[in-house]
Amino acid sequence: MTGLRTGTPARGGFGGFVARARAAGTLVVQPRMGMADPARMREGLRAVRDARAVTVGTLTLDSYTRTGDLAAARRALADGTGLNGYPIATHSTATTRAVLGGVADGGFPVQVRHGSPAPEHIVRALLAAGLDATEGGPVSYCLPYSRTPLREAVEAWRRGCELLASAEEFGASPHLETFGGCLMGQLCPPGLLVAMSVLEALFFRQRGLRGISLSYAQQADPRQDEEALTALGRLAAEHLPDVDHHLVLYAYMGVFPATPGGARLLLEDAARLAVRAGAARLIVKTTAEAHRIPTVAENVRALETAAAAAAGEHARLAGSVRGGVRGEPVLAGSGRGGYGGPLGTADGRSGGPVRAGGPPAGALRVEDTGIEAEARALIGAVLDLDADIGRALVRAFAAGYLDVPYCLHPDNAGRTRTSLTPDGRLLWSDTGSLPIAAPRGPRPPILGSAGLLTALSHVRRSYDARAAAGPPPRTPFAPGGPVPLPPRTTSTPRRELGPTTP
Repeated sequence: MTGLRTGTPARGGFGGFVARARAAGTLVVQPRMGMADPARMREGLRAVRDARAVTVGTLTLDSYTRTGDLAAARRALADGTGLNGYPIATHSTATTRAVLGGVADGGFPVQVRHGSPAPEHIVRALLAAGLDATEGGPVSYCLPYSRTPLREAVEAWRRGCELLASAEEFGASPHLETFGGCLMGQLCPPGLLVAMSVLEALFFRQRGLRGISLSYAQQADPRQDEEALTALGRLAAEHLPDVDHHLVLYAYMGVFPATPGGARLLLEDAARLAVRAGAARLIVKTTAEAHRIPTVAENVRALETAAAAAAGEHARLAGSVRGGVRGEPVLAGSGRGGYGGPLGTADGRSGGPVRAGGPPAGALRVEDTGIEAEARALIGAVLDLDADIGRALVRAFAAGYLDVPYCLHPDNAGRTRTSLTPDGRLLWSDTGSLPIAAPRGPRPPILGSAGLLTALSHVRRSYDARAAAGPPPRTPFAPGGPVPLPPRTTSTPRRELGPTTP
């Protein structure tokens, strides 16, 4: 299978649920969660389903399964040795179906998250269990996490994508999320993250997937992140017009604040960013992130905290429209509308002045510092190398047209470097052979070991300091304002979304 299937993109399953939530003006929140014990995994999924938020579930897999060492996973289960995730390819299909039975359905879809450069065994196991949503990518799950040659990872992901796409023939609505917008998690300038997310999405599309989400990881400066997400939304609409797609934001993936207050502030800022910039889904982190694997209860609190912050931002933005703010969101100086078109309903047609799942029209005006132009240059250079996007990606890394800063994989050129400004903006200090313009003005310094450690801990220091300083004065619906959690009712927002399968 080398081309995109024809026909109308599927609207059921994982992607359909997110589309319905977006049309209802609700941010979907999702944890990272995986336990080896089936009973604990089932209870974790039930707790996520019942949280005071619109959620999707997660089966996060263990390290042995990610690396394909299934013999080690079997030994660990037999010996009672702890695993750091759910071993989906080692537990029987009947066991996993029992975990999901009565929990996962059209109103609570579940995604498998893994981290594997060779995902075929994982895709086979999840399809056998009745699931059809996962994530990753041939670059993003190879370079940062393995020593697997990139060419081998691309071929393995080709087979994995085609296997996942084939589930559509049996009535499923397969969905695949790029991890390209995360890469090393931090210190990657946004232009590269946006480009990699689009390129991996195009790889998925070429392999037959019609339900795709594009990722972006929160960095250290919200204005830069707003610009990046706006650019990602526009590029996704341009390159994937025939694919059912949405944006997913990851709460900061670097060194997390050490204090509960700092961690909570960072998560709330991520939720507000997702709403302002048009993401439909948020991957949360917890207040325990800097210290240990979080409990189920901590994950649920994080989901509810993020949902409350998102609701407050939606209300603030809706209030700004009622107060007279009008006009299309734009990148200042670009002369084009943001997000690639109105998103008022689940099928992308305009549903009124408030963008469901995103900011109201006119709510977000973003300075254009060149992120979109940089991403376009990178995407264009790669696509010019070969009609087959997998081969193009391999050639791009060999030529240094794609080069991830601070990544030690043998297939990464390793010539690019970045710098962090005092206010948290990521800049290139050395672009290596990237086909982009050199940075304007004085070149930022190349970080030494001390500077690198300082940059890596910038977000932790900033948010822990904010938490220690106490809350600033707040006005109703001000950004960051407290929003009470909605009371539990018999008619939850999730059920009001209705079924998502035909």
